[in-house]
Amino acid sequence: MTDSSASMAQTLPPSPPSGPPPALLKARPQRRFQNLRTITALVLREMASTYGRSPGGYIWAILEPLGMILVLSLAFGLMFRTPSLGTDFVLFYATGFLPYRMYTDCQQVTSNALRYSRGLLVYPAVSYMDALLARLILSVMTQLLVSFLILSGVIWFHEIRLLLDVVPVLTAFALAAFLGFGIGTLNCLLFELYPVWKSVWGMVTRPLMIVSAVIYIYEDLPEFARNFLWFNPLAHLTGLSRTGFFSYYQATYVSIPYVLAIALGTTFFGLLLLRRYHRRLMTL
Repeated sequence: MTDSSASMAQTLPPSPPSGPPPALLKARPQRRFQNLRTITALVLREMASTYGRSPGGYIWAILEPLGMILVLSLAFGLMFRTPSLGTDFVLFYATGFLPYRMYTDCQQVTSNALRYSRGLLVYPAVSYMDALLARLILSVMTQLLVSFLILSGVIWFHEIRLLLDVVPVLTAFALAAFLGFGIGTLNCLLFELYPVWKSVWGMVTRPLMIVSAVIYIYEDLPEFARNFLWFNPLAHLTGLSRTGFFSYYQATYVSIPYVLAIALGTTFFGLLLLRRYHRRLMTL
């Protein structure tokens, strides 16, 4: 073999090995439970910023609704001998005010979710749905804990004997949270697109507690007022909650499908519009 033949043999590429071709490397799998981890991180962030900045943050979360209930009980206790249901003013107003507060708190935190988490939404791992769910979860957990402590304390401190039915109570709180989330998702979009709507909404809903059967029961009103009040879904929730605490009270006007339809409708249209316009909201 000549020198030129030897050098040519050295420069030729080696022949491919016989047999099947090697398998391609698999793409790196996506992290499991990424959305759950993101939501958990947002919940912890929300918890620290909402209740961790002031001393006794969670104590104020309990004292605020408790103070409202005590004020209502004292004011109406001076005017009336007994409440519309039972003999204890504090329990009567607590059973109506706490489901109402569940709705208002869920609605408020959901309405401001995108504005509150605007800086985090620029990251691909954080979506607008993560921001909504994180604030909703923290609100629901907080209000359930506060409601449990207040109601348990009132029943124990006043030595009230009652036949508690947990199902309508939990149903009322669940529907209140669902309704607050649905209306909050709509307002989350409207507050950003039309800032004046936030002022209008606050003005329109200011007397909401008065027309939600919190300080009275539906049956106390005349017929023309009941026909108007029936269309307020919160009146159904306060009545449903009280049926669980007062076994003899039958709130026949309560319509769970009506409340559920409003909650589903507002949630559907709110999420549909947010999916289409959430990127535009980030540039406002």
